[in-house]
Amino acid sequence: MDFALSTEEQELQAGARAFAAVIAEDSMERDATHEFPRALLQEAARLGYWGLGIPKQFGGLGLNMLEQCLVLEEFARADASLHVTLSVHNSLACGPIIRWGSLAQQQEWLPNMAAGHTLGAYALTEPSSGSDAAALRTRATRDGSGWLVNGTKLWITTGVSAETFIVFARTNPELPKTKGISAFIVSGDAAGFTRGKPENKLGIRSSETVQLFFEDVRLPIDALLGEENSGFSYAMATLDGGRIGIATQAVGLAQAALDAAVATLKVHASAKGCAFTSQQADFTLADMAVRTTAARLLVWRAARLRDAGQPHTPEASMAKLFASEAANKNCRDAVALLGGAAYTGGLAERLLRDARVTEIYEGTSEVQRMLVARSLRGS
Repeated sequence: MDFALSTEEQELQAGARAFAAVIAEDSMERDATHEFPRALLQEAARLGYWGLGIPKQFGGLGLNMLEQCLVLEEFARADASLHVTLSVHNSLACGPIIRWGSLAQQQEWLPNMAAGHTLGAYALTEPSSGSDAAALRTRATRDGSGWLVNGTKLWITTGVSAETFIVFARTNPELPKTKGISAFIVSGDAAGFTRGKPENKLGIRSSETVQLFFEDVRLPIDALLGEENSGFSYAMATLDGGRIGIATQAVGLAQAALDAAVATLKVHASAKGCAFTSQQADFTLADMAVRTTAARLLVWRAARLRDAGQPHTPEASMAKLFASEAANKNCRDAVALLGGAAYTGGLAERLLRDARVTEIYEGTSEVQRMLVARSLRGS
């Protein structure tokens, strides 16, 4: 498989890198204050980054998965918090509407999501169902000419500011747990729908993470996304793309850690507190570069398989598993190389905190190993 980038792909990457330089300027301050970057997000919308994969007929850029990865890696390199906000919006919120939405639903939701008027979120996880997503308890029952939704969702990225939610609920408890789940498009202003307080997180502090509460939330009949009781398969297919997005975030973090270590050691190679000799530092930097490049190529492979319409669940899991572990190792190595100054604050310390979640959300590393092993067994 050819991994060389075309001229158009390189130009797209360069444009994203230029905006990423703007993103990076105040990223440390946002991390300290937990400020959600509304102004930056609106500028991202103006540049088209809210509609990365949305077809041009609905106002989006119409990019394929690889092209989206090229853009999102640059954002993650600058600020993982802003990256995850845009990644979830594009992949997990817009993606299901693009793939399974009716034409009427696409016309209703996608133009505003592309233009920056409506931010999207994805509501699958619950207090009693994390890695076992099929164990969800939120219920959606037929109620006259619509649906009645009750339940709680947990760890929802952008849950405070989002106006459009892809929500998964059990619609037939009599079916096996993976067969009786449906997906719904829910407006953030629906009566009975409330949001919890933002979580106080270790990392990605300027992204929002909250609980969502559904108490007799009435939805119109056409809120159903795709076919009734097919939602679990939609969730899993969507997560294949989401895992590529989080793997991309991890690659950006791994690259940022390498960049920070190289830049600092060039200036302070013999500074007091530098943990390694010159040769030891060189070997560590070389290992960091190898991990980053390998992770990036795994991401690009998974993305190109998705773009070709080929099965890619194990490839997405491999990319997410390897990239997230590479990011965490690179960030630990960067802090070790830079010594006490990095441990007590600064960019490397923030990157280390931001990287930790990449091994947890969109499926833990254990889940990714399980999926890869399952593919090897052919089950």
